[in-house]
Amino acid sequence: MQRVRLRLRARRQEYEIITGQGTLRIVGEVARQKLGPHARRAVLISNPKVFKLYGERAAKSLAGAGFDVPHWLMPDGERHKSFRTLERALSFFAESRLERTDAVVALGGGVVGDLAGFAAALYLRGISFIQVPTTLLAQIDSSVGGKTAVNYAHAKNIVGAFHQPSVVLIDTETLSTLPRRELTAGFCECVKQGAAGDVRLFRQTVKFLEEQWKGARLQPSDNLEKLISAQVAFKAAIVAGDEREDATRRDHRSRRILNFGHTTAHALEAATDYKHFRHGEAVGYGMLVAGEISKGLGMLSRSELESLRAAVGLCGRLPRTGHVNTSQLAQHLARDKKAVGGHVQWVLLERLGRARLVDEREIAPQLLSASLLSVLKA
Repeated sequence: MQRVRLRLRARRQEYEIITGQGTLRIVGEVARQKLGPHARRAVLISNPKVFKLYGERAAKSLAGAGFDVPHWLMPDGERHKSFRTLERALSFFAESRLERTDAVVALGGGVVGDLAGFAAALYLRGISFIQVPTTLLAQIDSSVGGKTAVNYAHAKNIVGAFHQPSVVLIDTETLSTLPRRELTAGFCECVKQGAAGDVRLFRQTVKFLEEQWKGARLQPSDNLEKLISAQVAFKAAIVAGDEREDATRRDHRSRRILNFGHTTAHALEAATDYKHFRHGEAVGYGMLVAGEISKGLGMLSRSELESLRAAVGLCGRLPRTGHVNTSQLAQHLARDKKAVGGHVQWVLLERLGRARLVDEREIAPQLLSASLLSVLKA
């Protein structure tokens, strides 16, 4: 198994991200080690699809470690990451009589992890939770770093909290049952992290995509474990240095660089009511738009933009965008939650592996429109 330790020095807190084949079988053992002898209940939050595949395995492991394991299933899909669903989760915690020493186990993708983590942050002013991500995107990104949230007023993740997990357990066997689109979405996030902050990680990702990714199914392997662990180590290093995403930081190790591709991505998701794109697919388009803007500003060379395009292309086919209402998209871009001082902060590229934050006022409206049209209407 591959192990990465995330140390939050300012708060003297740390936790492990464990990656390997079959880690679901040890979730109970690891939970007991992390939570101690007084924890009695571990509420398992999942969705029907994931629970049917892996719920029994996780519940059996937890029960074998002496936990009472009530479970609650939320509806599948980004649009269900809402206050209404959050309230239902909190009601289930109360019905299950969770105590401060107990824990929440999030078994699923990013939607499950975000909502379960936020519910855990709120209940009894914060109880422990364990991330067991089952999608590639959640494994390399959303399960690491403590961001939890729900969507509100057509804005993604606008209400939430920083609540770090006690441990993250990544079972690569869960990736063998993912449909192609989920894998494409996850690989887009892999490309994003390398492109924004580590050119060696970018090259490692591209090499894996060229040699291992066949565009249909993904089987566990040593190379897959190493790629996921490398992605996790990169994310952990960024989070360790900037846990709360300091809005005043503009350097290339700011946590804000992880928003590369997200300004357009969140606008695309909101403009289509979270029904058309997987998050990573929208990030794929967002990276291409940011790349076009970077080139238009004279920051990114044509050859590196082509390398970025090729890497996104290796991830798989993205959904068509011809139906997207560009005027609605512009409205959502203006409401980006990462705005500072009323102005959207774009994450652009100086070169592959090095991002730069650029205020929207430095981007001519004509360049923004041309970049959006070049990518979305192609």
